[in-house]
Amino acid sequence: MIDVTILTKKDFLIAKNPDWYVKQVILEDQLLAEALKSFGMSVERRYWDDPTLDLNQTRCAVVRAVWDYFHRYDEFEPWLNRAAQDTILINPLDTIKWNIHKSYLKDLMNDGIRIPATKFIPQKSLTSLFGHCEQSGWQEFVLKPAIGGAARHTYRFKRAEAKNYESIFSELNEHEMWLLQEFQYSITTKGEVTHVLFDGEHSHSLIKHAKHGDFRVQDDFSGTLAHYEASVSEIEFAQNAIRIVDPIPTYGRVDVIWGNTDQMCVSELELIEPELWLRLNDQAPISMAKAIQNRLSRST
Repeated sequence: MIDVTILTKKDFLIAKNPDWYVKQVILEDQLLAEALKSFGMSVERRYWDDPTLDLNQTRCAVVRAVWDYFHRYDEFEPWLNRAAQDTILINPLDTIKWNIHKSYLKDLMNDGIRIPATKFIPQKSLTSLFGHCEQSGWQEFVLKPAIGGAARHTYRFKRAEAKNYESIFSELNEHEMWLLQEFQYSITTKGEVTHVLFDGEHSHSLIKHAKHGDFRVQDDFSGTLAHYEASVSEIEFAQNAIRIVDPIPTYGRVDVIWGNTDQMCVSELELIEPELWLRLNDQAPISMAKAIQNRLSRST
């Protein structure tokens, strides 16, 4: 039996001529695999929807770069349910399902963790997008689906421009919930800080900046990334956010921005398949491997 199966996307496993982006994904998995092996664990790397994959033959499956799941959620959700019956999922099924749907931000808010001002729009809302914008009282917005990634269908606009997005909102709202948020202007100046944590403890932090004229910080959109020396208060804020989750996640990422009142806000809590930038911190692969080992030891 294999100790750890690292789950990824098919294109990231069988790429014949990987570009820089895919090479980074492969390197991250290699670093984790090497660290796990240094603890005496056997490791394999597979793509999640491989029809020959038998998770009964692995002690645990670590959900990593399954970065097509939000385009194929109708397939991914039943697969996830089956996988959880066959092996230990890291992070656990309940945590993954909770975190997949961005309504988790409401739970964070209810537990006292600051988030950007957000309006949660249910599926098949009878109110138009313009109507929701009018009700909010805000002047500039970000609209995003409740299940998504890599800035899928993420739009920034001013109140007067809301009608330009009415048709796409109406079409997609038939099938999914949306988040309407007040645009936080610091994202274009201060950027977004991302904190990586293992077993609820801070590992390392980075800062992401969008390219000039954009607000999306992902490297998919030419955003930049640099090491960030987080303060004690920033680390505590990130740890408090992730420790709300029960059980405390084996691995996770807390993305933080400064809100329009210049206070820290959680923009995203990434517990499913976050990029962790293990390649940028020498101790991070070992810390993650140790956290996985801890999770396995609790299951025996």
